[in-house]
Amino acid sequence: VTLRSLREAIGVVQQDVYLFSGTVAENIAYGRPGATRAEIEEAARLAGADGFVRALKNGYDTYVGERGVKLSGGQKQRLAIARVFLKNPRILLLDEATSALDNESEILVGQSLDKLAKGRTTLTIAHRLTTIKNADRILVLDDGNLVGSGTHANLLKTCDVYREICLSQLSREEVEKTL
Repeated sequence: VTLRSLREAIGVVQQDVYLFSGTVAENIAYGRPGATRAEIEEAARLAGADGFVRALKNGYDTYVGERGVKLSGGQKQRLAIARVFLKNPRILLLDEATSALDNESEILVGQSLDKLAKGRTTLTIAHRLTTIKNADRILVLDDGNLVGSGTHANLLKTCDVYREICLSQLSREEVEKTL
């Protein structure tokens, strides 16, 4: 494994999305320089971004401004996901990818991330249970120490820290239903 091959194999979606000064299409194309317009639009469709992009004044040719100042948080996040769809990496790193979103945007972005994660090794860093509770394996950290590892249902039964997190985010009935 070379540093270059490792970088090519990893796609990252972070909490704080960085969009460059340029058009929507140019920002998505950073995922794979040289991509065709059709590939860029397909990546946007897969990410759930095509509808809002086409509704913009100039569609894919809309200038978004430095850091995407003309777009909402959910829209920027979906463009970042489109960028990763275009890259098509084997390994996906989601770093608090939905934490700064409102509930409606979180649902839309979550659906896009579910599609993106299919068939890939996906590492998700999150505090929101909605983001991680369906993971094959969850690692629970407390003060920098690993205190639990397993599925959502298993951790509810065996890890006090995880159970407390669940109780703070879900209703007691939802937690007890899993037990």
